[in-house]
Amino acid sequence: MSVVNVILSGGVGSRLWPLSRKSRPKQYISIFENENTLFRMCALRNHKLVDQIQVIGSVDNYELSRQEFALAGIGGYSEIIEAAPRNTAASIAFAAFTAQPEDILLVTPSDHIISGSELYEETMKQAIALAKRGHIVTFGAIPQQPETGYGYIEYNESYDVTAFKEKPSLETAMTYVSSGKYLWNSGMFCFKASVYLDELKKYAPAVFEAARKAIEKSDDGFLPVKETMEIPAISVDYAVMEHSKIIKVIPFRFEWNDLGSFDALWDYLDKSGSNAEGKNLVLGSSKHVEFIGMESTILVETDDAILVLPRHLAQEVKAVYERLEKEKPELLK
Repeated sequence: MSVVNVILSGGVGSRLWPLSRKSRPKQYISIFENENTLFRMCALRNHKLVDQIQVIGSVDNYELSRQEFALAGIGGYSEIIEAAPRNTAASIAFAAFTAQPEDILLVTPSDHIISGSELYEETMKQAIALAKRGHIVTFGAIPQQPETGYGYIEYNESYDVTAFKEKPSLETAMTYVSSGKYLWNSGMFCFKASVYLDELKKYAPAVFEAARKAIEKSDDGFLPVKETMEIPAISVDYAVMEHSKIIKVIPFRFEWNDLGSFDALWDYLDKSGSNAEGKNLVLGSSKHVEFIGMESTILVETDDAILVLPRHLAQEVKAVYERLEKEKPELLK
């Protein structure tokens, strides 16, 4: 049995456009302390806790993950390179099919920022112990305030998951937080490879079969286009987590943020002391910027685009990204 950190790195970070692009998604942007990237911090955080690292990435940016491993001084990793995005249920299946049945998979997105290494390591060891006993383990952040940008996990006093909830309205989020029975869904998981595949086959057999066929025809880690496109694109939450009866959740207290929006990025930069402006936020611009009569405003500049938005509408950037996919796809590359 080996413990394998499966790093999910196929996302495009649509809510952080125009900083995040298909050719360089947010996990590869060097906007953090010491020119670090989210991907590199993820690999360094986990490699000392596991026996192996496997990255599930995109054909558009797998070379970036190779560069990040080199900069982190990490060798000996394996990779699966997706021909097209088919969402997390299939991505995790690829890792499980290439692992030994008893291997423990610690599945972590590559775009989270985490601090508090001792608490993190303690939580991961607890998850690995539960996974060895046959549980699917998920991790829930203890809510600090009502948040509409995260999904929620409902759980009981035995730490059994009773429900997964979609991103709620503010009113619903306030109800969740005040009840004390909900956690933010972190999108991290831990389980035996065989346990995940058994649950996937039970609850999403079409994903199981199509992913198996695709991985069988992979060539040096590269997945085939034809078989990939036959895989239903569905998240692991929909495919497995909302149905499985063997899920335990670990509430965690280390600092965590998925940096999924400019609002979340603002919070992080404030805490790290990197937002000198304070009342507003400027990203990517080398120009001097003045704001008159404006607060809680974000300005983002790249070579080919400028985005200006009020902080409370940070989640709406995804809608801009989706519109540009149809109208000006060249701005997403």
